Amino acid sequence: MPVSLKSPRASAATAVAGVAETVAAVIADVEARGDDAVREYSEKFDRWSPPSFRLSAADIERIVAGVDRQVIDDIRTVQRNVGDFARKQLESLRDFEVETLPGVYLGQRSIPVSAAGAYVPGGRYPLVASAHMTVVTAKVAGVPRVAACTPPIRGEIPAATVAAMHLAGADEIYLLGGVQAVAALAVGTGSIAPVDLLAGPGNAYVAEAKRQLFGRVGIDLFAGPTEILIVADDTADPFIVAVDLLSQAEHGPDSPAILVCSSEEVARKALAHVEALLPGMPTNDYAGPAWRDHGQVIVTETTDEAFAVANAFAAEHVQVLTAEPRRALALMHDFGALFLGEETCVSYGDKVIGTNHTLPTRGAARYTGGLWVGKYLKTVTYQEITNRDSSVELGRLCGRAARVELFEGHARSGDARAAKYAGDPLPWAV
Repeated sequence: MPVSLKSPRASAATAVAGVAETVAAVIADVEARGDDAVREYSEKFDRWSPPSFRLSAADIERIVAGVDRQVIDDIRTVQRNVGDFARKQLESLRDFEVETLPGVYLGQRSIPVSAAGAYVPGGRYPLVASAHMTVVTAKVAGVPRVAACTPPIRGEIPAATVAAMHLAGADEIYLLGGVQAVAALAVGTGSIAPVDLLAGPGNAYVAEAKRQLFGRVGIDLFAGPTEILIVADDTADPFIVAVDLLSQAEHGPDSPAILVCSSEEVARKALAHVEALLPGMPTNDYAGPAWRDHGQVIVTETTDEAFAVANAFAAEHVQVLTAEPRRALALMHDFGALFLGEETCVSYGDKVIGTNHTLPTRGAARYTGGLWVGKYLKTVTYQEITNRDSSVELGRLCGRAARVELFEGHARSGDARAAKYAGDPLPWAV
């Protein structure tokens, strides 16, 4: 029976009061007043109101030129990793055509959406890596137009983020954030053409905006605060466990960090390391409340039981620090992404390794995976019949099947072909 050494004080699902109402009002205003509303909200929330939110080619060239060369080289390396993995994903999708009856051809194609909006968060910490995950993946999928948005940071241009967007292949770059940005991308304004799909993480307001806009446009997935769950046994290094838990807690004060461990000794040592590391952590103002309010430590009797507990959480990131980490591939089925063994970590996935870091949270891993090249593709089908005998056979079948459902019009479409090609009677014809 699992035993809790540390329980959360608050629910990660606790919503900020009034978020839905605020978001709905902003979306409606942007839809009604377009650019004027976008400008007012940008001024109000970000104190940012330039002549144009879209960066020109000259603006981008100047901004990128000011970014440290090592940063540019690192961005290129990470984007190459992300692109290589996305291309492998694309290769796994196969268009096909099959002849199911003589002259009856059924086919499937994957077609990219025409336009995607990529939201790259800013705020206190610019998430440069989100530009790689959203823009590079969209471009590998073949999306012809990618419009990317990121907010200014305390009135300043986030140069590294702009560079990442540009190097990733964004066709349009807007220095614009928050609900006003995703609303503008979704509904369109005088200066921003609407997109077909929105992708990228964001704060509670951006996440709620994507939820409310879903249906009008597609979205990558519903996402909340980032999560980490570590499965460990008696072979795990307690210090590594602690460091990796805090690596995700620093995302925000509502980010859950959970340890499920089959060794009480390792769990208690890891807990002690967390408490020792937190005070000196530069991001303690986020990591501290996250660990205090949403951190958990659970001890199980066996490692298999630890995997079962982990499945019940359906966490975004599951890191496996056990003697046989690849057993998780057989025992785990509800997770956003797995990180196997001490040599890897969630931070690699967040920043550099090449898999996508936009992943399901709050239990959504029970029914979906994360952002991947396929999210930017529409899987469509087509049908063609070139054999009249097959059309007659299907027409007669359609007539019988449709009349069982009382769909006379459908039945007559089949009847008409059976009559034309095989001379079947049409008692209903005028």
